[in-house]
Amino acid sequence: MTAHGSSTASADLRGTVDRHWSATEARDWRTVASTLADDVVYDLPQTRERIRGKEAFLRFYREYPGDWHVRVERLVADGDQVVSWIRATVGPEEMHAITFFGGDAQGRITTITDFWPEPYEPPAGREHLTERY
Repeated sequence: MTAHGSSTASADLRGTVDRHWSATEARDWRTVASTLADDVVYDLPQTRERIRGKEAFLRFYREYPGDWHVRVERLVADGDQVVSWIRATVGPEEMHAITFFGGDAQGRITTITDFWPEPYEPPAGREHLTERY
């Protein structure tokens, strides 16, 4: 891929990730869905959970417990990879996360890997959406 093509892919995916987080905060699930490839894979290394597919991912976000919010602190893009640093709040609790996004030629998100501050056991009630690894 030429440097120009890489820059274009980077800009496209960066915009997709920016829309993804904005739509997530707005609970605009239709727009969130438009940012994702059908076969998106979402990994949470600290809990060893993986979610496969757009519908399962959307359901995970919709069903996540509590009054949670995200604010993007920084987005960095390079080719078909984007990294975000987010500040997440769930009620009074505030956490930071680093999220790596991979993308396809259409600028859709194909992979998401969230790194949270510390390993933890997943909350009960989402076993039907995830597989442990």
